[in-house]
Amino acid sequence: MRIRLRDSLKTPEGDWYESKLTRHNHFDALAHIDNVLNRVPVEFADEDRRQFMASCFGHFVTMHREMKFSGGINHRLLLRELNHNGLTYKMHFMLGNQSVRFSKMEFCMITGLRFGVVPDTTKYASVENGIHERYFLGADEVLLEEIRGVVTGAEFGKAYDAVKLCLLYMLNWILMRVDERFKIPI
Repeated sequence: MRIRLRDSLKTPEGDWYESKLTRHNHFDALAHIDNVLNRVPVEFADEDRRQFMASCFGHFVTMHREMKFSGGINHRLLLRELNHNGLTYKMHFMLGNQSVRFSKMEFCMITGLRFGVVPDTTKYASVENGIHERYFLGADEVLLEEIRGVVTGAEFGKAYDAVKLCLLYMLNWILMRVDERFKIPI
């Protein structure tokens, strides 16, 4: 007996709804990262650029800056998600009369990001004279707006400072697109 895909939808078609999702990305801010890496003092400029490009976010710097996010397309795709008894790191969707799979492998291929063990970041030991102390005076929380200010205007005096701040900026402002008034905890 063949199972109909429509019977396996997580959200039955009768419960589908239209939505207007607005989520503005900041891929145009990738230019800030380029500018920061160009402002790094000459004695460690090549190494800082190499370190950033070798990071999980490095390939984003070479992407097209006018890339757009479509919340509507994502919403419509997620409405078509199917229940399945398979592995939890895969999602199945009904597209037309076909079931298509989206797994970690496809996610990695599309985004260039990787999966791995999530480090425990609940315990933080402040590093003496680290970027937290040098650029934010050891504050318990830092506004994203302050990080953007440092990224776009600071002079970097130590190797890898620009890389560390660019990674923080990339994650919070460009990829996660948190509100600039958002406080980033220590």
